[in-house]
Amino acid sequence: MKILITGATGQIGNPLSRLLSISGHEVTCWTRRPAAVGGRISARCHIAGWNPEAIESNTLAGFDTVIHLAGENIAGKRWSESRKKDLVDSRIETTRALVKAIAEVPEEQRPRNLINASAIGFYGDRGEETLSETAAAGTGFLDKLCADWEAEAFGAQKHGLRVATLRIGLVLAPDGGMLGPILPIFRMGAGGRLGSGRQWMSWIHLDDVVAMLKHVVEHEEIEGSWNATAPNPVRNLEFTKTLGRVLHRPAVVPVPAIAMRAVFGELANLMLASTRVDSKAIAETGFSFRYPTLETALAEIVSADSYEILREQFIEKPRTEVFEFFADPGNLEKLTPKFLNFKILECPEGSLDSGSRIRYQLTLHGIPVKWRTVIRGWSPETEFSDVQESGPYSLWHHTHQFEEVPGGTIVRDHIRYRLPLGGLGEIVAGWLVRADLAKIFAFRHEAMDEILNHPSGKLSSAA
Repeated sequence: MKILITGATGQIGNPLSRLLSISGHEVTCWTRRPAAVGGRISARCHIAGWNPEAIESNTLAGFDTVIHLAGENIAGKRWSESRKKDLVDSRIETTRALVKAIAEVPEEQRPRNLINASAIGFYGDRGEETLSETAAAGTGFLDKLCADWEAEAFGAQKHGLRVATLRIGLVLAPDGGMLGPILPIFRMGAGGRLGSGRQWMSWIHLDDVVAMLKHVVEHEEIEGSWNATAPNPVRNLEFTKTLGRVLHRPAVVPVPAIAMRAVFGELANLMLASTRVDSKAIAETGFSFRYPTLETALAEIVSADSYEILREQFIEKPRTEVFEFFADPGNLEKLTPKFLNFKILECPEGSLDSGSRIRYQLTLHGIPVKWRTVIRGWSPETEFSDVQESGPYSLWHHTHQFEEVPGGTIVRDHIRYRLPLGGLGEIVAGWLVRADLAKIFAFRHEAMDEILNHPSGKLSSAA
């Protein structure tokens, strides 16, 4: 199937594009800035630019399915009037323009399916009510936004398309999502319920969202609106207790509703809303949840004693060639940003191997740091890990995995790290370390893309 995805660099779009690609579909990823994508898309896909304000109908011809995920982050900023306009424009106006462009495609070349994102914000604050897909929309700002968003998507039906919208719940993911801003607080033992704690939270693991979208794409009998939430919603108090238990931390510091409204304004209503969503309908189509309970979902995502980073990137080269590049310690400096002043002091000659040790130095915020790692779990062409023996962390375990896929290789980085001094280290430096690592791995992925996918290119952000 030929599939077009908007919002493909996002939290859901990126793993979805990869899953569809390795499942044999031909995927095209639309992005506003194709030149800046770098390693942010881990799938083998065609990358094309688009302007949501001026979509050319010929760019949609020949696709079987359009998956529309693009839109500003709902909870990213306080809801000022200008922010509300941005949220409306990025969903309502963009979807309207997309449907209009689809309608202009000659019928024999027109996509036959439109899968559109929505959100459980459609329902609003509904207390103890159990909400199936037949429940009416709420009356608040977000409720109306979601309802209007879906209405624009369903406009494609009159042009002969199957339309399905997924009302996505609170997404749990290892990197971002609703856990992003609260995990550091809970790791310090300073987390707790929001408001009364009695409000219902309808959540879903990122892997299940992605799998559900694929399920809807491949089952063309599925149309209409569908709740994309795990089958076991929980109250906020239970959520915070479960997260604390998984992290082995207390979760007893409440955040009063009045304080939340003072800080977040109208956005606080989203955090305090009670939305008890029923997702039995999608299960009855044959979809199976991998993470049906909160405890299993959180246990897979977070570690009690360390942070995790997960990154994936598609490289248009055979696995043998990609592995050889990473097995050469001389390439380490090419993947490290210049602001770290990275220098290898000692390393083996030739290729790395099990037990190889690398000693190097770098500079972090003006402070010189010496680091020694040892290579473990060496499996040629498949994976290896570098494990810190001495250095700035109390734990650093970086696993490099190489997965052969049609047309190339998926390079997967899985990092577990822990700061020294426990909770005190988190309070003092946690935020700074996370920001540094985000910049380091962003550069690493851009460098991998330019060196391995575009060898004639020149690195644009080496400083």
